[in-house]
Amino acid sequence: MRHLLGIRELSSDDIHQIYDLTDRFYEVLQQPTRKAPALAGTTVALLFFESSTRTRLSFELAAKRLGADVLNFSAAGSSLAKGETLLDTALNILAMGVDALVIRHQSVGTAHYLASRLPVPVINAGDGTHEHPTQALLDTYTLRRHFGRLEGIKLAIIGDIFHSRVALSHLYLAPKVGLKLRLCAPPTLVPPLWYNLGFPVYHCIEKAIRDADALLVLRMQKERQKQAPIASWEEYARFYQVRLEQLSPGQVILHPGPVNWGVELHPAFLEASVSRILDQVTYGVAVRMAVLYALLRG
Repeated sequence: MRHLLGIRELSSDDIHQIYDLTDRFYEVLQQPTRKAPALAGTTVALLFFESSTRTRLSFELAAKRLGADVLNFSAAGSSLAKGETLLDTALNILAMGVDALVIRHQSVGTAHYLASRLPVPVINAGDGTHEHPTQALLDTYTLRRHFGRLEGIKLAIIGDIFHSRVALSHLYLAPKVGLKLRLCAPPTLVPPLWYNLGFPVYHCIEKAIRDADALLVLRMQKERQKQAPIASWEEYARFYQVRLEQLSPGQVILHPGPVNWGVELHPAFLEASVSRILDQVTYGVAVRMAVLYALLRG
């Protein structure tokens, strides 16, 4: 691994090595110090051009737990407003002695663009509607911890798959780890080509979740929907909101966050034992520790 730009570029062995590293770093996080200074002396720069809470803080904490220094870049008030290019900005940040870049950007391909021009590892923390590789890795790691395996686990992804970079990363990841994937969304939120990918696509939530082991519920991304794909959010909630009484024994709920409570998920899941949403956040730090370690230390 030279960069982490997407799940598409990873082999099955790469993914399982990240899981194994995550096991080790999760154990570190259970210790009183919660630190393993394997990256002491290195500096990780976080370049976030879109709003983020979980991903940005998770990467920052992961780097600090490994002993690295963290440089947080804010686009607001930067020289980008004066016409400086993204590449110039990145090169100037590297000239300050940075060893890796973590970037989130609204434009598809931004991480790939920088990786092709910079001499340090680049980690894609989400590029437009393309991929979000560490989210898919932490989702599946959460399932691996809960079920003890991934092979044969049936995962239903429900919601705004048209605009979801998380969903696309899962499409690439599922066959590499043996997950049985199925998709569910209103017809207006399914990319037409996805019907030809070999994964079952449902427009009825009851059929989609039947005999599934886990449900990954996606946020309705209002900020990316230039034209409303449905008549109203109330209509979406009526037909596609996941409710506690719909679940069968043993099924668990995941969500990449933030959650539109009352839209894609019923508020009863806030305190439901079937929710693994906070587990995803916890394991996310260990997953990102594993990724940073793999790229900077091999």
